Amino acid sequence: MINQKDRLKLLLWVGAAFALWCSSPSLRGQSQRRIIEILADRDSRYKMAGQKHPEIIAKPGEELTLRITARKAQTHNRDGSIHGFMLLRAKDRKPVDGWDLLLRPGTQEFNLTAPVEPGEYLIECTVICSPDHDQMNMRFVVEP
Repeated sequence: MINQKDRLKLLLWVGAAFALWCSSPSLRGQSQRRIIEILADRDSRYKMAGQKHPEIIAKPGEELTLRITARKAQTHNRDGSIHGFMLLRAKDRKPVDGWDLLLRPGTQEFNLTAPVEPGEYLIECTVICSPDHDQMNMRFVVEP
């Protein structure tokens, strides 16, 4: 038979284990989203801190949160979007489903899943934001 003191210890231990399980997605079998910060800048360039030529490297099917800050360039769409963000397969330039984003001024977050097929992809702006719009692109690589 368990005495009162041991019962309290057991309840505290079970409560602590439950709290740990609730706060840890990996223990519950869920993946934790990786946050990637991107600047869609007024000079019609995507930028990422510490990268001269920005690129995203992901695992197949990895859960990602893109935190994109958009700054207005020279022009914008009628709907108020100032930049776009579309993921294309590099080999055939076909769009990846769910990766056609319109960016408004300020910071927005998008929860996305990386493609499951390893390889190179391209990210391109879909809003004619300035005469330099064609240079607003970056690489996205899904590693095997």
